[in-house]
Amino acid sequence: TNLMHWWASLRLGFNSLMVLVACLYFGGTYKAVCRIFPNDKLAAYLIFLGAFSTFSYGTNGMRAGVAASVFLLALSYAGNWIVTIPLAFVTLYIHHSMVMPIFAMFAALAYRKTNVYLGIWLVCVFISALHITWFQDIFSQLSAGSGDKSGAEYLEVSNSGGWRTGFRLDFILYSAMPVVVSYYTVLKKKIYSEYYSFLVNIYLITNSMWLLCMYANFTNRIAYLSWFMYPVVLIYPFLNDDWGQNRYRIFAIIMLLNLGFTLAMQY
Repeated sequence: TNLMHWWASLRLGFNSLMVLVACLYFGGTYKAVCRIFPNDKLAAYLIFLGAFSTFSYGTNGMRAGVAASVFLLALSYAGNWIVTIPLAFVTLYIHHSMVMPIFAMFAALAYRKTNVYLGIWLVCVFISALHITWFQDIFSQLSAGSGDKSGAEYLEVSNSGGWRTGFRLDFILYSAMPVVVSYYTVLKKKIYSEYYSFLVNIYLITNSMWLLCMYANFTNRIAYLSWFMYPVVLIYPFLNDDWGQNRYRIFAIIMLLNLGFTLAMQY
């Protein structure tokens, strides 16, 4: 908000502000992808461009998109905590919803067993399927109590706004793709990467919290707090770990499935 006021005071025009936002959104993600996938950065960036939420948060939820882009950049510096932690907290001042990924980041640092987080994710799917909204009500009350009225409104349940609410099997299937990949990578193929496990754990925590709030008005905005990591978590094993000679073939199939879901949801 301060940036918008400052930009307006300079009389630089609305179009130039949108160019700046686009540079932060696409440029921040591109820099993060270059750091995480130095040998396959263009292929990895194509996955981001074809992801389900990329267009929406470049045109609608722009502030959340910029915040997520900067947070992904912060995660690309993981290990260099002097850079990662300040950058992560900067995102909180871009969009307050980033409190959830920040919490997930510290939780993933404190406890690192991916199999436990996978179990929690499955339990949350079961809770969501049973239409248990107790957790959603608690989160809504916490948001309202902290003065975050917009956050509380996101967690309300109403059919009056024209948006689709209820049990979103399509969103669950979409969210499950990185979960299946991580399960097969970590528990079946026994391919271990401390950095990959760190990213997976953050994704599982944030996506689990979305599952507990699935019946909210703006369920997609809550899901985005995990989906902004989706492209990286989905393809990391195929580009950074030894999946054998066919890993690029598998990567190409994953890329088509990723884009296919986006097109199916759009059209």
